[in-house]
Amino acid sequence: METITSPIPGPSRSDSVSSDSGVVYFDPSIPGEARVPPTGDTVRDRCRELLAKAMLKGFENVTIEEEIKFHNLTAEIEDCVFKEFRDTGNKYKQRIRSRVSNLGDLKNPSLRHNVMSGTISTSKIATMTTEEMASDAMKKLRKKLTKEAIRDSQIAMQGGTETDLLKCSKCGSRKCTYTQAQTRSADEPMTTFAYCLTCGHRWKFC
Repeated sequence: METITSPIPGPSRSDSVSSDSGVVYFDPSIPGEARVPPTGDTVRDRCRELLAKAMLKGFENVTIEEEIKFHNLTAEIEDCVFKEFRDTGNKYKQRIRSRVSNLGDLKNPSLRHNVMSGTISTSKIATMTTEEMASDAMKKLRKKLTKEAIRDSQIAMQGGTETDLLKCSKCGSRKCTYTQAQTRSADEPMTTFAYCLTCGHRWKFC
């Protein structure tokens, strides 16, 4: 579990600290807790709070000043996403949701550290794909699954299970072979790779 141990003197609850993305305020109802810079938009403010909670996952003994840094970073991330879509519609929400999911993944601490340290800029994390944000372990797994899919596709051409239940969309032949492989996440259906023995057409379906 990640732990921030370096003591950094923090300001009192009654203070506010300026940042490039706004001002972080201290919530008087929660001792020692800072609030994310507000935008005045309910949806945006809620998304900033969700991003901040995701960024703080796995960290212990966080000082007020360190928490402020987390909040300012997540405010900048949200701002980048909002500027891209210019509204809080479905695309905006989907983008925020994927950032929250990946930043809050306890199995992917390097992503949070890289954002916190500036190795990954807030503008970069705002646009990264799910594949780019994935942990090293997940990237290795996906690479393995891709290799297996290629292998199974080759098997479909060479030594798959022969069947007459499939019909080639190119020539209409039912003389085909097929093999199946799990190329996506475990809760997704398997992919079937088919090969027409008559014309050599290849296709796949789930």
